[in-house]
Amino acid sequence: MSKQYGHYLDNGVDFRITETNIPRNWYNYFWNDNYVTFTSQVCAGESFLQDNLGRRLKLVKDRGFFMMEGDESWGIGGLPVNEKRDAYYCTHMRGASDLYTEKNGIATTVSIFVPRELACELWGVKVTNMSDKERTVTALAFCDSAIDAPYSRQGYNTEASHFDAELNGLYITRGANMWGKGKKAYGFMALSDKCDGYAGAYNAIIGPYGSFAHPAILDMGGCNNLEGCGEKLAYAMEKKLTLAPGETKEVVYILGIAFSLDEAKEMQKKYANVEFFNSEKAAVLEKFKSETDDVKINTPDKMLNSMFEWLKHQSNLGSRWARVRHNGYRDMTSDTDCLAAINPELALERLKRILSYQYSDGFAPRTFIDGQIKPNNFSDNTVWLNFTASSVLKELGKKEILDIEVPYNDGTVGTIYEHLYRSVDFLYNFKGHHGLVRIWGGDWNDCMNTAGLEGKGVSIWLSIAWYRANKFFAEIADIYGKPEDAKLARERGEEMRDIIEEFGWDGEYYIDAINDKGVKIGSKECEEGKMFLIPQIWSVFSGVSKSGREITAMDSVEKYLSDPLGTVISSPAYTKWDGGIGSVTTKHPGIHENGGVYLHTIAWKIAADAMLKRADKVEAGIETILPFRNKIVDGRAEPYTLCNSYFGKETGYRYGTPGQSWRTASGQWFQKAMVNYVFGLLPEMEGLTVDPCLPPSWKTASIDKAFRGTNYHISYENGGTRVKKIIVNGKEIEGNVLPLLGGDVDVKVITE
Repeated sequence: MSKQYGHYLDNGVDFRITETNIPRNWYNYFWNDNYVTFTSQVCAGESFLQDNLGRRLKLVKDRGFFMMEGDESWGIGGLPVNEKRDAYYCTHMRGASDLYTEKNGIATTVSIFVPRELACELWGVKVTNMSDKERTVTALAFCDSAIDAPYSRQGYNTEASHFDAELNGLYITRGANMWGKGKKAYGFMALSDKCDGYAGAYNAIIGPYGSFAHPAILDMGGCNNLEGCGEKLAYAMEKKLTLAPGETKEVVYILGIAFSLDEAKEMQKKYANVEFFNSEKAAVLEKFKSETDDVKINTPDKMLNSMFEWLKHQSNLGSRWARVRHNGYRDMTSDTDCLAAINPELALERLKRILSYQYSDGFAPRTFIDGQIKPNNFSDNTVWLNFTASSVLKELGKKEILDIEVPYNDGTVGTIYEHLYRSVDFLYNFKGHHGLVRIWGGDWNDCMNTAGLEGKGVSIWLSIAWYRANKFFAEIADIYGKPEDAKLARERGEEMRDIIEEFGWDGEYYIDAINDKGVKIGSKECEEGKMFLIPQIWSVFSGVSKSGREITAMDSVEKYLSDPLGTVISSPAYTKWDGGIGSVTTKHPGIHENGGVYLHTIAWKIAADAMLKRADKVEAGIETILPFRNKIVDGRAEPYTLCNSYFGKETGYRYGTPGQSWRTASGQWFQKAMVNYVFGLLPEMEGLTVDPCLPPSWKTASIDKAFRGTNYHISYENGGTRVKKIIVNGKEIEGNVLPLLGGDVDVKVITE
């Protein structure tokens, strides 16, 4: 990495940011089953509580931490970014973040995490006197409230904040409909030690002209002990600390949501406690480590090895919280598919939760949010279920999981097998032009949202994806002992295959869609958007072609979609609105789905290139996707997680700018591509198959993977694409399916 804003620590996982003023916020996420938040190296972030139908109560909007001594004050949470300090760093861990500051002989560590239970986040402030004299300092922490009405100029704020001595904190109330019941919610900030000052209004903390970097409260000498009323509310609390030379003291803040004042007081009593804080933080870190610890890689790229640990964590987040901004059904399902490669037991639990939102006719919604399950006119969501179920089934090797009963969203119940059957059956009967699957208001590309609203438009990609899902279902039916279902599925698959080959091929590649008017999208006949990437990749994934067209299609990808930044998602980018396609044509050229380098599809391409044994393309894809290896992107994005995209050349000065981090499938699918396709460890009912395609420069590499009670330690030699021989515990085996021996097993894969 040419621009050093931080580095991995010696454990190879935790990432330490060493500067505050970097190109953008580098985030970390914390969550339990009901509460999620995030923070950056300067404590920027937001949080909310969510119920089972996506009803949300927001709580925290950004954070501020300062130290005061006499007339002097300084930041201990990364702000102001240009403030001179003797030392600063922010350490992001999987489950917590620590911000360390030294200034004026005082060392502080601000720690932030979400405990394993309850709707809250905890802030710990540890203060050490490094000087040779007694010091009296005041720790001040504050945040904007997100539970009351948002602020707008000339807005209308009527709520109030209240201080309660027994709570030792401030609370703000609002009416809320959570879990289908009307409730009075209490958003509160409380302190572990007796509070020495508080402020409950935004203007009392930030002031009309201040900011989180320069809050007015510092100029006023601290908190004014006033509650807020009839204005924008916020939380601030301070604690005065007298420290002998070398002495350390800690205070804990709890930011939480309760549904009675008594419940808030109970949460304060248990959670706003230094001993609990430290033990719970350790437990949270261990929990997240254990949930993704069953697979580790060792490649010649040490930063990739470290990033892989975070990509697994990104899969865990996405499988539970989708893209956070809403509960995307496709997102959770696909991310659970990726999670299955590293923790199939947890993936099974997540799959059962996902299936409970499916309709009883097999259709699946786009999202559930604000108390409603919402289709949003998207037709692809149900297609992902068989991919995920197949991965979970084959990882676990237990066909009895197909008997597990899971409710549909109308309360009726079906087995997992029945859910899967209905998913492929629904889309088979959801047809438009030529008998292809309807696109309706969008497929994977959400922004093709006006191509099929009349019910005639179709998606070639979705038809290919259905072919793959149906093929997986036929395998599942055979495993489950349903040969008639398997036979019907294969007959339907051949029918769809022929239609795709007849109407989806454009001479050099597959088109993407056909809109309601019968106009092709992603065709050489188009003026703009002549070619899309994902149908070409999925022609490899699915094996839909009978004549090797997937080879020609992927050759065309290299010919038409290559850019020094990476493979673009479509080309040429749209420059004008097209109502027969959708909002993708309104995005600036080169951004996201409109001709950008979309990293989710780059991860797919790495997998497809590995399947085709194009090792040089696999290596190029890895160099592209990694923000610290991509020379155009280097230093501009978090080096421990992946973003959704890099902006294309059409964006001018924004060329190479990374898109949104964390809230994307890029990291999840790159993790899956590495395990299942680059290292080539694909689960089957009979065992773990080995079929790698390693980058040519990797002469040696290894992976550890736990699989059905066996801990495989697999090393690869020669950096080849085909298995020459496999040696297990010193003995060569026949074939490429690893034996299930239990315990630790050493495997050597010789490639050529």
